[in-house]
Amino acid sequence: MIVIDTDVLIEILDKKSEKGDEALRTIIESGEEISTTVITLHEVLYGLCKRGKSAKDVLLLPVLSYTKRDALLSSRMELETEKQGKPIPRADTMIAAMAINNEAKLFTLDLKHFSSLKEFGLKLFP
Repeated sequence: MIVIDTDVLIEILDKKSEKGDEALRTIIESGEEISTTVITLHEVLYGLCKRGKSAKDVLLLPVLSYTKRDALLSSRMELETEKQGKPIPRADTMIAAMAINNEAKLFTLDLKHFSSLKEFGLKLFP
């Protein structure tokens, strides 16, 4: 399964984005199931509503919920990266925890934040 991060989903929803077109092609060619997270859903819905755009396409995506197990892992990752002097935003550790705990690959353009979470078991797509 591929979990689509906020930045990739925003690019895909932007009908004029070549980056979004390429991301969508890559996902389709993989033949894998896709989903997003409840955190990503919130971030994208906020942006769409703020700009007065329709959210109907986003609401069709399967969405992973945030669980107690995710909270345990997310808080551990957040604390560890802070100790290493490389803090990662809370929403990103939450998204990463959901991907890890669902044995999914995260499709993100934000490699700066997410690459360091590979040591916790995060797999990135592609």
